[in-house]
Amino acid sequence: MTLFSDRARERKKLAYACAPVLCRIIAVSALVVFSWPAWTAPANAQTEPLEIPPVTVTAPLASPSLTVPSPDEASETIQRTPGGVDLVPAEEFRETRAVTLKDVLDYVPGVFAQPKWGEDARLSIRGSGIARNFHLRGVRLLQDGIPTVKADGSGDFQELDPLAARYVEVYRGANALQYGSAMLGGAINLVSPTGYDSDAVFARAELGSFDFRRVQVGSGMAIGNWDYFLTPSYVASNGFRDHSDQSSLRINGNVGYRFNPDVETRFYFNYSDIDQDIPGSVTRQAALSSPRRAAAGNIALDYQRNIDSFRIANKTTFDLGGVRLDLGGFFVDKQLDHPIFQVLDNHFQDYGGFARATGEMQTFGNLNRFTLGVNVHAGTNDNKRYVNNAGNRGALTYHTDERALNVDVYGENQHFLLPTFALVTGAQVGYSEREADDRFLADGDDSGSKSFAFLNPKFGLLWEPSAEWQVFGNVSRSTEIPTLTDLNTATIGFTDVEPQKAWTVEIGTRGRLEDIGWDLSLYRSWIRDEIQLFESPPGSGFSSAVNADETIHQGIELGFDATVVTGLIADGAEPDRLWLRQAYTFSDFFFDDDLVFGDNEIPGIPRHYYRAELLYEHPAGFYLGPNVEWVPEAFYADNANTLKTNSYALLGFRAGFEFDGGSIFLDARNITDEKYIASTSVIPVASPTSALFEPGNGASVYAGLRIHW
Repeated sequence: MTLFSDRARERKKLAYACAPVLCRIIAVSALVVFSWPAWTAPANAQTEPLEIPPVTVTAPLASPSLTVPSPDEASETIQRTPGGVDLVPAEEFRETRAVTLKDVLDYVPGVFAQPKWGEDARLSIRGSGIARNFHLRGVRLLQDGIPTVKADGSGDFQELDPLAARYVEVYRGANALQYGSAMLGGAINLVSPTGYDSDAVFARAELGSFDFRRVQVGSGMAIGNWDYFLTPSYVASNGFRDHSDQSSLRINGNVGYRFNPDVETRFYFNYSDIDQDIPGSVTRQAALSSPRRAAAGNIALDYQRNIDSFRIANKTTFDLGGVRLDLGGFFVDKQLDHPIFQVLDNHFQDYGGFARATGEMQTFGNLNRFTLGVNVHAGTNDNKRYVNNAGNRGALTYHTDERALNVDVYGENQHFLLPTFALVTGAQVGYSEREADDRFLADGDDSGSKSFAFLNPKFGLLWEPSAEWQVFGNVSRSTEIPTLTDLNTATIGFTDVEPQKAWTVEIGTRGRLEDIGWDLSLYRSWIRDEIQLFESPPGSGFSSAVNADETIHQGIELGFDATVVTGLIADGAEPDRLWLRQAYTFSDFFFDDDLVFGDNEIPGIPRHYYRAELLYEHPAGFYLGPNVEWVPEAFYADNANTLKTNSYALLGFRAGFEFDGGSIFLDARNITDEKYIASTSVIPVASPTSALFEPGNGASVYAGLRIHW
């Protein structure tokens, strides 16, 4: 009880200390946005074909909430992006075992999300963070447009609850300027329901293989000018592998207040209490012959990752007649208890603010859409390590105080030269700091700091020959600042890792014609200083983050769905149908004449990755059908290209029934019990005995019931 009280007092002190800082951030952000000269537009401009009044925001699919766009509004907005984007409504993953980001993003091309153990996953978009063997780097994760990653760019997936999302936005590559992100991997934004679009009361229960169980309850409604949404959920499982028990309690909610038709504020709060055992990586032979076994060292040292986090945020939206303005701030307190080779004890505290303006206007007689914004994100980490005595803390071995700061100003403009043809220009200007103060001086002072300034321009074209389909292209620059883990190592101290920079060319098309929909992007990125793993110092046997010289990432991202046939059994106004959806990702990543690795393939991700589902849907509410996940070629686990995973094909099956007031579902996975490697860590040079591989789950089945009023 004392520990809890101390921690509570710490959080209160920090909240009081940060309050004036947040107020200043928001005030400065508002000043920057309001003073931007690009907001001024001619008041008398007209264009007959478009029939849009001057300086008027159009909202044909208006959401009852001003702060949170409806799925239709969000889809309409995201499709204006001249690059690879996607929107996944909750209906696409809610009737499955939706625990990880893989479950949510399975049918989004260009996204590689594979399970490692339990709720952890390896996530990469277009090769982002491909050399990151733990946690996350290279993708900006957001919840309701507010960062969930730490200020240095690293993060954890487990704090996000897919069942607390109304829809998920995916911006691949440097296509996420709407939220100020210009990284190679882009951004993923989970958007919460509000009291306007939630069921008044709902409950969900699931059971499945490996002693999986989950329960979720929730409520949301609007009462006068107020609305609220609240959902706690609990998940527990013994896991497919030994030493992979886990349990997670998450609480997500928001409260909104509508001052008048033009102003709404919304407070968000999230709490996570996550306990996880880590079975660890094993050799290739062990992964394919005894996939349920944990690494012996993980059992002996009782490897775990335990997270206790609290997050509060605010977003206030103003409809200014021709401009939509969002202002907000956030505060996060997170404790990580992480027994691995040593016991890691990290206390993170992050805070920041943002301002973003969007709108449509007439400029020189033509439609003009714009986004302008500023983000400020700062954070600290009290980073300690102890000797690991079978999962318990021994003597202190390491202690640093770490700080990170990011400030970026961004904007994107779409100017229609013709009613169907738009020129897109944009840019992000940013400044970042990374600093570590060594508090454990028994082994020397490894303190250090670095600052970075960067500019990321973007140019694009958007052609919309009809309302049903479009063609796009863009050229963009991306910058990825190294995380504190990249810079601050226990073995060699504060390093000199530089930001990762890239120029990317992308072309594509998307649309829907009657019963066929498609989403195709082709891209090529020329990367300088990609953050990779090399022996550092050379010959030492230690792998650490080092900049490669030049690398190439290029690929194809294809999503395709079609109604194969209708009226098989039920005909009439609402016939039954057989529906096919597919997602294919081709990833060709390689070193470009590197001094050590030549033109070798960059390890960690398969060249070909394919997902497909054939689903029969009946208007009475039931559905069923098979699905497949196929990796036709094994991929490398090391830069030297000496050790590979294995190729595999997994067969699954889904069925369910939606009835008035609820639904039931069945989700069977890997029903042939294929032994395969789901993901791998990467190193510079591997051998057959290198323990790098995470086996995929064996045959499993899950069933769930959801009811609502």
